[in-house]
Amino acid sequence: MTPQSLPQGVDAITLEVVRNKLQGIADEMQLTQVNASFSTAVKEAFDAAASLYLPDGTPLAQSASIPFHVGNMVPAVRRILQDYPAGQMREGDIYLMNDPYHGGSHMPDIILCLPAFHEGRLIALSCTVVHHNDVGGMTPGSLPPNATEIFQEGLRIPPMIYRRDGQMNETLHRLMLLNSRTPETLEGDLNSQIGACAIGVRRVQAMAADYGHNALAALFSAIIDRSEVMTRAELKRIPAGVYRFTDWLDNDGVELDRRVKIEVAVTVGDGDIHFDFTGTSPQTKGPINAVPSAAHAAAYYVVRVLTDSTIPNNGGCFRPISLTLPEGSLVNPQAPAAVNARTGTTKRIANAMLSALAPAMPQEATAQVAGVTLVCRYSGRDDAGRPFVVGDHFVGGSGGWMGADGVDVLATDIGNTWGLPVESVELDAPLRVLTHAIRPDSGGAGTHRGGNGLIREFEVLCEAMTFMHRGERHYVPAQGLDGGGTGALEVSTVIRADGTTEEIPSKAVVQLRRGDRVRIETPGGGGWGPPEGREAAAIAADIAAGKLTAEAARRLYGHA
Repeated sequence: MTPQSLPQGVDAITLEVVRNKLQGIADEMQLTQVNASFSTAVKEAFDAAASLYLPDGTPLAQSASIPFHVGNMVPAVRRILQDYPAGQMREGDIYLMNDPYHGGSHMPDIILCLPAFHEGRLIALSCTVVHHNDVGGMTPGSLPPNATEIFQEGLRIPPMIYRRDGQMNETLHRLMLLNSRTPETLEGDLNSQIGACAIGVRRVQAMAADYGHNALAALFSAIIDRSEVMTRAELKRIPAGVYRFTDWLDNDGVELDRRVKIEVAVTVGDGDIHFDFTGTSPQTKGPINAVPSAAHAAAYYVVRVLTDSTIPNNGGCFRPISLTLPEGSLVNPQAPAAVNARTGTTKRIANAMLSALAPAMPQEATAQVAGVTLVCRYSGRDDAGRPFVVGDHFVGGSGGWMGADGVDVLATDIGNTWGLPVESVELDAPLRVLTHAIRPDSGGAGTHRGGNGLIREFEVLCEAMTFMHRGERHYVPAQGLDGGGTGALEVSTVIRADGTTEEIPSKAVVQLRRGDRVRIETPGGGGWGPPEGREAAAIAADIAAGKLTAEAARRLYGHA
């Protein structure tokens, strides 16, 4: 944006100061809810996000957190504004919702929103999303991998008023707590969201007091317009054309022998980008369906990956994006299709978009990442009779690229939650972690190898435990690029106390007893370039670090 296009009386320095202030507010909101939360999913894994919005629903600033969450909030906030227009909002209101068919993503993700007023005028919306520990449904944790309709997945909440004129909606509040297996945690995390949003409101109001709401609104508009201009300029660097890719998910959790197709055609030209999912599988019986908000969030993430990271992250970045999502398909299911397991689908949607564009951007393209967050839930009663529902998750490796190896055990895509520390899991669930280590040989071979996955093994320390397992890449590995090898597949195994073993399919609910062990091995990322191009020193370093076994070095690289 040129100085001549700035709002009257505003210089570029002021614009940059305001832009950085907005980013700081969003990040402060995010840190507040993480620090104030009750659940391990938020306080340890950072499974939450925060954003500021204009009164028309345009994202103004987004926290540096999970791309899926900050992207998914966009349609959710717009739906709240559709049901409760800005002109009807009052100071002190709180709005919340979680329904995937009203702009949400899946039931555990509750979006909460507070309007910010200055001198009686609505100037912004302060919004957060948190993945809550349990909101009901057929399995503890509200993520049943074998659900066949949304009614089995928990309490659906359309956009509703949670507080008005200083009075909480006690009916809604009690209903939510009654439907949760962990009501104290639910209430605590909701309060963390309210506190975070309240901070956002106060900070924006202070900015309005400094600049005046008319000048501030002009600044907000200029910041968003600048992001659009910068994003379009970056997209023009990609050679115009249509780029295609097809990927396959293991199964839908119900029809276990049926692979599910993701097909995307990416059209780039003149600063615009369009993602067409025609050819993608029809919506499934099981819960891997992803409502349109998920595909939009993936598209937002991909465009931010492809463009300059210094561009302010707001709605201007998303204006060049459009999507075709066939009705009744995996990426645009019709109610009451089950949707709780959309995380793996959305990760692979994003990966398919990036893989399609790899030929157009060979200097920047990576081999496929593992693209997996293996989501688990431990639930039951401990030896003192206390109920527990504890979430856990594991990731794999990223893909190699022209400049470097992939990274071991790192979520590098749209769902980049943190891994939970062993100590945290052992405090909250009656289990003992026996192994937590890098999985050697799991990264795809190549001139630059793929990142390795993880090995986690635990033992059950209570009489009975229900173990929910929701993974991916048990059948379709991460593909290499430019001659690189594929990453290893995911493998999960139950070792019973009597020594017998059972392989866990990618999506299952397993009953465990005291002394049973579960061993989880997450997938690796694809390798880049032919394996014979890898330097001997790099191979030797991997062997010394325990990332590659001597046998695999001989087999994959011919290393003596």
